[in-house]
Amino acid sequence: MKIVRTIEDMQQQVQELKAQNLSIGFVPTMGFLHEGHMSLMEEAKKHNDIVVISIFVNPLQFGPNEDFDSYPRDFERDEKIAEQLGVDVVFYPSVDQMYPKPLSIKMTVTDRTNVLCGRSRPGHFDGVATVLTKLFHIIQPSRAYFGLKDAQQVAVVDGLINDFNFPIELVPVPTVREEDGLAKSSRNVRLTPEERKEAPNIYKTLQVAKEWIADGERDTNKLTDRLFASLETTISGSIDYLEILSYPELGNIDSVDGKIIIAIAVKYSNVRLIDNIIIDVA
Repeated sequence: MKIVRTIEDMQQQVQELKAQNLSIGFVPTMGFLHEGHMSLMEEAKKHNDIVVISIFVNPLQFGPNEDFDSYPRDFERDEKIAEQLGVDVVFYPSVDQMYPKPLSIKMTVTDRTNVLCGRSRPGHFDGVATVLTKLFHIIQPSRAYFGLKDAQQVAVVDGLINDFNFPIELVPVPTVREEDGLAKSSRNVRLTPEERKEAPNIYKTLQVAKEWIADGERDTNKLTDRLFASLETTISGSIDYLEILSYPELGNIDSVDGKIIIAIAVKYSNVRLIDNIIIDVA
């Protein structure tokens, strides 16, 4: 496994791989790898000749109340995980390498961001789109892998790839879950024992929504109200949002039809959990 720290060296690696007609599966990360990242790497390994991951804590996607400096970092641990999973190249640039001087062009994501988590994180997806544009140009992957746990990010990446004609196949990977259904996250350790017991009710509520839709309920407002009332009785945390939207457009809808997302965020004492399901309703 190669560790590449400069853009120039990474571009040289890519040129050599392209000359051999090798496909590149790319997994962008901010490091501190967990089982969700591992599932992306495993999926990339199945369908590509070469797997490249990036580890870069991107300052542009942190808001004023989000501490970039305290974001967890452990490159030695990440390196071991990547090697065990058969990753071929780790791109590990510094902030100075990625942003040597202030940008002369700024990207603004104008759609798919004013709902769900994007509503409370203005500018976050602008930073995501900027770093991914740079990484896509540097690495030139055949396929890029993103976890559906953050389905809004997947929707934004879908827009980025289509709007700017990147010759990249976007591969959304299903959420990795605990045995009780709770979406796996490094944040789960911050739940109290009581919160951890009840947190699976978030996913259970999403499954109930699926059942109600299968039984014929199509009115979005009625579904949302019923789900909110149901979830509220089974958790001690506060519901940040519970939304039913078209997907990947993330538009408001009055009636359930076509591909939709049902997404929930719950604030607990020390952590905020998100989860969702995406279903295609005929």
